[in-house]
Formats: sequence, C-alpha cells, structure tokens
Amino acid sequence: MRLLIVDDSNLIRNFIARIASAKGYDPAHGLPGLRIVGLATNGAEAIELARQTTPDLVTLDITMPEMDGLQCLAELVKIVPRARILMVSALSDKATALAALKLGAHGFLHKPFTEEQLVAALREVLA
Repeated sequence: MRLLIVDDSNLIRNFIARIASAKGYDPAHGLPGLRIVGLATNGAEAIELARQTTPDLVTLDITMPEMDGLQCLAELVKIVPRARILMVSALSDKATALAALKLGAHGFLHKPFTEEQLVAALREVLA
C-alpha cells in the first residue's frame, strides 16, 4: 500500500512517516504494509507526486501554501480516484470537515494528534 504524506509542517510529515513506517508492517495494528512513496509540502507538490506514484493512501493537510488541501483534494480525486484520503488539519470547525468529506475525503483527523489517534484514523480510512 503506497502512502503519500502531504503537510507543510516538516514536524507533522516526519511524525506521520515515522508512525507509518513503524506500524505499517505490524498486523496487530491492522495496517497493511505501508510504503511511503512521497512527502509533499503543499498541494502542488502533492499533485505531481500523485501522478508519479499513484498512491493508495494520502494524508492531506488543509492549510498549506501554493495550493491548499481542499483544492488538492479535488484534484487528487480525479487523478487517483481509488486512493483513500485522510484529511489532517488544525482547523476544527465542522464546516471544513464536511466540505472535505463532500469533496471525496474518507476521514478527518484533527491536529494535534497522538500516535494512537493516527493509527486509528488510518485503520478507519482503510476499512
């Protein structure tokens, strides 16, 4: 399972990558073999990487420079329609989460989050 991580925060990108790498091959956590195929700092980079790598799973921040997560989501749904997309955002208003779900996101995780919350959200999106 190919994972694309999209977030303008280096800290968040590395945290998700570390957890995905550690838990991605652990059947006890219910995550299929995750292989990170890209790390993007904005939506424009994410679109380019998605075209190159065809990810099965994407973690996608909403607030980013150049192209925000909602714009990126709309494009990703066209480029990789089978990809499961988990929105990850510090924005906690329900309208933003609903907008993301209407555009094609499969789940929403609020920042800050713990390792356990990330794993649970990934399991839910992949179910």
